[in-house]
Amino acid sequence: MSSSGEPLRADAERNRERILTTARRLYATHGLDVSMACVAREAGVGKATLSRRFATRDELITAVFADRMDAYAAAVAVALADPDPWRGFTGYVQAVCSMQAADRGFADVLTMAFPTAKALEARRDEAYHGFTELIARAKATGRLRADFTAEDLVILLMANAGVVAATQDAAPGTWRRLVGQMLRAYAAPGADLPPLDPGPTPTALYRAMIRLARSRDDEAPQ
Repeated sequence: MSSSGEPLRADAERNRERILTTARRLYATHGLDVSMACVAREAGVGKATLSRRFATRDELITAVFADRMDAYAAAVAVALADPDPWRGFTGYVQAVCSMQAADRGFADVLTMAFPTAKALEARRDEAYHGFTELIARAKATGRLRADFTAEDLVILLMANAGVVAATQDAAPGTWRRLVGQMLRAYAAPGADLPPLDPGPTPTALYRAMIRLARSRDDEAPQ
């Protein structure tokens, strides 16, 4: 058995899956600021083992979020297939922001560039080009403002990532209010729009503000 190498390969695969499962959990909860050392410790493997499986942080991020990037690209195809381009546009914006809300790590991935992560960046480029086509179609209906650009979505994703991080515990779902209001800003006069989410209660939003202030105090130099 040892000469064939089968036990070693099985052990290596178990370590890889343990690392991915742990990184996925940590990134989803804490975002991409989690260190490689923390991932190794939580996965119960040594730093050398982690480095053998994933030589760089970008390699680990690519492996963890491969399926989510596939879903991100697929969401554009779904939107383009909608016979109503404006409905496809609004549905796509809501879908992508929902993906961010479900996973803090993915919220970060969509607002950061990873030049060495070729597969991840290829999927991002695919989604970007599909979205530019969706923009053109939605503008042609007269319901999307003529001055909307693809970069406006990037700005929204950055804002949404911040809202998700600040409110996910005390006021979850706040992001829906942000997205609804932004769709109203993007719409041309008279365009039909999805119902506007009522947003968080004053008490829930206040709790989120307190939590955010405390987290920043914890991070401040002592």
